[in-house]
Amino acid sequence: MNPNIFPALKYHDSQAALEFLTKAFGFDEVSVHRAEDGSIGHAMLRLGAGMIMFGGPPQEEGWLGAGKPDPLAGTVSVYVVVADPRAHYEHAASAGATIVRELERMDYGSLEYSARDPEGNLWSFGSYDPYAVS
Repeated sequence: MNPNIFPALKYHDSQAALEFLTKAFGFDEVSVHRAEDGSIGHAMLRLGAGMIMFGGPPQEEGWLGAGKPDPLAGTVSVYVVVADPRAHYEHAASAGATIVRELERMDYGSLEYSARDPEGNLWSFGSYDPYAVS
């Protein structure tokens, strides 16, 4: 089954986000569409079978979730299944990710941790795979 849910994030500095997400979290570029001024209007990144989309903040209020992003006030986080959570944690921490929940074994068996990207979005990486338990 192919994934059918694609988180779409907004960043004040989408170029910095692209660099961070590929360096710290290991995403691969699928496509990056730039405006005439070089800013990123839309980007797609892949990690394993999953994909995210992102760009800069919308230019008009009410489009794609209202105003400029304020992740620290948001209620959404992104969970990503990775093959080796310990190696992913070590790589992300050494690349400068802000770790907000240390690597831990959960009571449901998952090994996971949480980190914030430079603009405050919350990311969790672990071994819990909802497809494996459904």
